[in-house]
Amino acid sequence: MAAFTLDQRRTLTLAATVLGSSLAFIDATVVFVALPTIAEDLDLGLTGQQWIVLSYSLALASLYLVGGAIGDRYGRRPTFIAGAAGFAVASAFAGFAPTGGFLILARALQGVAGAFLTTNSLALLRGVYGDEAGRAIGLWTAFTTVATIGGPPLGGALVEWVSWRWIFFINLPLAALTVVLAKAGECNEQKLLRVGRLDIPGATLAAVAFGTLTYGLVEAPDRGLDEVWWAFAISVPALVAFCLVEAKSENAMLPFDLFKRRNFAMANLETFLVYGALYAQLIFVQLYLQFIGFSPFEAALLGIPGSVIMIALAARFGKLADEHGPRLYLTVGPFLVGIGILLILPVTETSDFWTWGFASILVFSLGLAMLVAPITATALKSAPSEFAGIASGVNSTVSRLGNLIAVAAIGLVISLVYDSQVATGDPLAKNQVDESLRSASIDGFRVGMIVAAGLAFAGAAVAAIGIVNREDAPDVSAQEPAPAGN
Repeated sequence: MAAFTLDQRRTLTLAATVLGSSLAFIDATVVFVALPTIAEDLDLGLTGQQWIVLSYSLALASLYLVGGAIGDRYGRRPTFIAGAAGFAVASAFAGFAPTGGFLILARALQGVAGAFLTTNSLALLRGVYGDEAGRAIGLWTAFTTVATIGGPPLGGALVEWVSWRWIFFINLPLAALTVVLAKAGECNEQKLLRVGRLDIPGATLAAVAFGTLTYGLVEAPDRGLDEVWWAFAISVPALVAFCLVEAKSENAMLPFDLFKRRNFAMANLETFLVYGALYAQLIFVQLYLQFIGFSPFEAALLGIPGSVIMIALAARFGKLADEHGPRLYLTVGPFLVGIGILLILPVTETSDFWTWGFASILVFSLGLAMLVAPITATALKSAPSEFAGIASGVNSTVSRLGNLIAVAAIGLVISLVYDSQVATGDPLAKNQVDESLRSASIDGFRVGMIVAAGLAFAGAAVAAIGIVNREDAPDVSAQEPAPAGN
């Protein structure tokens, strides 16, 4: 069989990263559909169901930096392939799980593998595509969006007509195909790697710091700060120790000099702000649509037009940012996201959606499509090539922390506004008929969305002031694609 050309190898690599990342993304959400059935089959209560979700998210968030650092040291493609293989093994364990505890452990192992998959998929694209990474990341975004949209319905069908265990077993052939595609797309990427030993103390402290911080942020809104204070008491000292270790280490996992690079620092600050706004909109608007009378299925369908816009335009905007620089797109994109969030404010009943609500989704989605590929590509391309994995890990960690903090804070704002007006009930509760309760819920939602829009506008300001279109190349190989392998 004739050897693949460089373009063909790059395309195969893109396909592998899309498929591998889709496995991790889908498994973060598809399990929601199966939770009631799993709970009944394995005799799990609410706490057990929460841990099936939380164990995956905690492992994922804890190891983004570690996964990226290992890819930088030992090769992003081998690390990505190992992540895909590990995800398959963990999925098999989950599918055969005889007890709830076993399933929770398997989900944690899926999260470990998922961290290696997602960070190294983006770093791999940067190394293989070089200056065209923005367009590649746009395509990656578009295709993973398709998979994410299709995942929950497929999971629902498997749960209803086959078995919940098949939402995990189906990962095995998909992971195998990911490995085959990644091997077929091999390029000579060894010259892009870092030298030296892996920073074990830094990796351990990062996992502890971000794992406990994520746990505290996720659990505090429901359980109260008095029950999860210990998580913050561990995370803060661990984070301080991580910074001290990294500042003194000769083989630092996260060299702080990266943050001296203007676009790297500004792109990650913008990511923190804007991804907080994005996830707050996605979560609370879904709740609000059901609050005003849409069914869960109808509320899910209303998001399809926005997904279509993402699929159609994300790669195009990524390519334009490659050609003309990212500043315009990273400024206008978040601004449109903020405007889109504000456009939902006049909606108080289902009939309003077809005017203000539909306009909100279209404007929000256009801004999102303009933003996602350029912001990720800018964060990756502004770091030297040998740090592409850790740059991806930083960006992934920042985005997750941004959405966790924003969702918790905006949820608190909504509750405070609601509680200031009424003394009973819960904000945005379905089937809320009392006028005073509904009015309090609507007011709380509006204030929360104003805060979310403010985060988006702040992200736009960061880009307008801080992002430059052409930063000096950080090293001689930074913008060159890897050559084809033999």
